[in-house]
Amino acid sequence: MSDNFFTLMIIPRRKSAVTKISLSSNLVRGLFIGSILAVLLTLYVVYDYASIKRDRAELSRLRQQTAQQSKEIINLAVKVDEFADRMEEFKQFDKKLRILAANQVGRDKKIPLGIGGSNSGQVRLKELINRDQETLVSSMHKSISQLNENANERELSFNELLRFLQEQKSLLAATPSIWPVRGWVTSEFGSRDNPFEKGVEFHKGLDIATRMEKEVVAPADGFVVEVAHRLDEGNIVRIHHGYGVSSSYAHLAKSTVKQGLRVKRGDLIGYVGDTGRSTGAHLHYSVYVNDVPVNPRKYLK
Repeated sequence: MSDNFFTLMIIPRRKSAVTKISLSSNLVRGLFIGSILAVLLTLYVVYDYASIKRDRAELSRLRQQTAQQSKEIINLAVKVDEFADRMEEFKQFDKKLRILAANQVGRDKKIPLGIGGSNSGQVRLKELINRDQETLVSSMHKSISQLNENANERELSFNELLRFLQEQKSLLAATPSIWPVRGWVTSEFGSRDNPFEKGVEFHKGLDIATRMEKEVVAPADGFVVEVAHRLDEGNIVRIHHGYGVSSSYAHLAKSTVKQGLRVKRGDLIGYVGDTGRSTGAHLHYSVYVNDVPVNPRKYLK
């Protein structure tokens, strides 16, 4: 048989004639190539089908993720609006604190003005929820940036107010606002008849008559700057309270503090006596502002 042909012999099990099939080499080559192409095509179809199935699964996952992200964006937008409302509440709270502080310190005291304007012009994100996501996200970025600026301004405002109130607290603590001893005021601040000589003299404080050895307390926080004995004032204690304010206590039976000691309002500093130039048991109480005597009743409650 020619080399251009292949013979395929089919031999059955039983005694039957052998079947011979002659195929040309071109046909065999074509069938072989066709088989390979068919296998490759089948593999490609299977791979493409698997890719499509994988892409559909990924697309489904991305759609679910997008839907979840949309919900989260909407929830975040609502929270940003709620935070904007809280910032407005903080602003109003700032105003109330300043009004209360102004009422406490009096109209003659200067209280710092608040910082920051109204956020009423801020976009309400709830109104943009039904619009496209890009507009909502862009507005969220602007709102968050604006809220961050408002928060910084409010922090500055609260810090300023805190410093002011702390200063007022320190000033209040340094103000001699309570009686150093309870008794009867026998001589007021100002001009009076001299009890020892003829004529008129200027009395630089209050004379408070009470029983001997009664406790004398500091009417404000401060430092003891002098503990001494003088011929006219007897045993004295002098306290510097800060802000240019000081006070003195004369005719004491004895003092219970030493120079340089820090005292608080209500601390014991001595006992009532009649030392020095005195007509009986009493306390001579004086208040000075920048070393100028002032009426102690200006500060007493």
